[in-house]
Amino acid sequence: MGQQQLLLIVLGVIIVGIAVVVGINLFNANAEEAAKDGVVSDCTNLGAMAQQHYKKPAAMGGGGNSFVNWDVPSSLVRTANMSEDVTIDAQTQDGLTLTATSTEAGVDGDPFTVTMEITKNEIDTTYFSNF
Repeated sequence: MGQQQLLLIVLGVIIVGIAVVVGINLFNANAEEAAKDGVVSDCTNLGAMAQQHYKKPAAMGGGGNSFVNWDVPSSLVRTANMSEDVTIDAQTQDGLTLTATSTEAGVDGDPFTVTMEITKNEIDTTYFSNF
């Protein structure tokens, strides 16, 4: 009877250990997805602000159908989701490109980068690196 109880205890410890490892992996995967979603959300918000600037007449302080004079608001240059300042990589009359880097590391331990292209009617996520 003693060997059977010992075998059940060992089996129980193994099952609990596997469950803990699976739980940790699920938690890490969820944290990465939340970080990605946060950066994409922040960039989408900035894209909507840029589109608002584009559509607002120049007489009212807008771009008058141009993205050229739009800048990222100073309070949103860096957020809790982004470790570096958001940069405007390309800015033309018809569109602009934003790049942001996450505060959280991806699978390989490096932060990931999100690049979004904004036009008057669309906001497109074009690239995730290191994720």
